Amino acid sequence: MKSLFNLLLLVSLLLTTLATCKKSKPKILIIGDSISIGYTPFVKENLIERAEVYHNPGNAQHTGTGVNKIEEWLGDQDWDIIQFNWGLWDLCYRHPDSKVQGNRDKVNGAITYQVEDYAANLDSIVILLKQNTEAKLIFVSTTYVPAEEAGRFVEDPIRYNIVAEKIMEKHSIDINDIYEESKNIHQAFGKGPDDVHYSKAGYEKLGLVITQFLEKQL
Repeated sequence: MKSLFNLLLLVSLLLTTLATCKKSKPKILIIGDSISIGYTPFVKENLIERAEVYHNPGNAQHTGTGVNKIEEWLGDQDWDIIQFNWGLWDLCYRHPDSKVQGNRDKVNGAITYQVEDYAANLDSIVILLKQNTEAKLIFVSTTYVPAEEAGRFVEDPIRYNIVAEKIMEKHSIDINDIYEESKNIHQAFGKGPDDVHYSKAGYEKLGLVITQFLEKQL
């Protein structure tokens, strides 16, 4: 009878340990624009055995949206890693009369945020993150813009990435600089010379780049 009791106790302990292990899987929050929305499913699949991966609800748009919503997106979860990026919306020119999707117009439009305002917003976002979470923070650089994109200039991601790097260095935040890789991936798997987005294969490849960086943090 005592042996049976000990066996049951051992089984109970094993089940409790397994349940605890399952619950202790690290939680990763990805915050970002449509590019991150595109690669997040592949990151989830790649890390399915190692982490729980989430994306903020919807599109994080520009840094102004980030300043206003970052605390809402964090919620009351105990995140282990938060990966965030902004840029493509910030450097986009829009005009209310433009018929192009998103009212993009780099000839007659106004930019969403000048580079110095982008930097100031990023700084505010990082301060809010540090005030509201103890998670490991990772910034992902802005991705490639093709030449014929209606509302964005090719060189602007480079300019915005430079100031973002300075903000992240100021706050001792790791940077996953995917710009060059995104450029190479886009040229082979982009949706076209006038579109910043990627095909499914392109997002899968971007997802692998993101996964490899995250794996080192786990």
